[in-house]
Amino acid sequence: MEILVATGNAHKLGELSPLFPGHILKAPDSVGIRDFEVVEDGSSFLDNALIKARALYSMTGRPSLADDSGLTVRALGGAPGIYSARYGAEDGRKLDAAGRNALLLANTEGFSDRACAFVCCLVLVLSESRFFVAQETCEGELLRAPRGEGGFGYDPLVYLPAQKKSVAELSTSEKNSLSHRGKAAARMARLIADL
Repeated sequence: MEILVATGNAHKLGELSPLFPGHILKAPDSVGIRDFEVVEDGSSFLDNALIKARALYSMTGRPSLADDSGLTVRALGGAPGIYSARYGAEDGRKLDAAGRNALLLANTEGFSDRACAFVCCLVLVLSESRFFVAQETCEGELLRAPRGEGGFGYDPLVYLPAQKKSVAELSTSEKNSLSHRGKAAARMARLIADL
């Protein structure tokens, strides 16, 4: 199946593509939609993923997949959560990944509760009233300093005790099987196979 992915984030498309073997995932610009962006004003990962997938489907009439994901930190009441990519943004200016990571570490300095989880919600829209959802997590502990060179975003801050590694230290195959996105994609791929 050829599936459009409701994102302008090359990292996200690059992570998702190998998780759907036998399918072709394409960016919106491959069908002439430049700078795909929608207002993500939902109150949950599911709301925002559904908003994006439905918006892309309404523009193209083609199967559309959207991912909404982020990091939740228990001691911060679940923040940054759905605002993970915009964490610390002011006056329309976003922080880069290093800036967001530094802000998160500053906001959790001295906290003993370091529990956190990556959350990924995938929504595949096949028609106006037909869609499928898979949501998964990758639970870990928030480090006190970045560790590892791989991955992107908050990956260097999340430690997985069972692996004794940060997410940024995982190999690609480890990340694909353990990450929130990898687990959600595996569930979604099984749903697609059943169609």
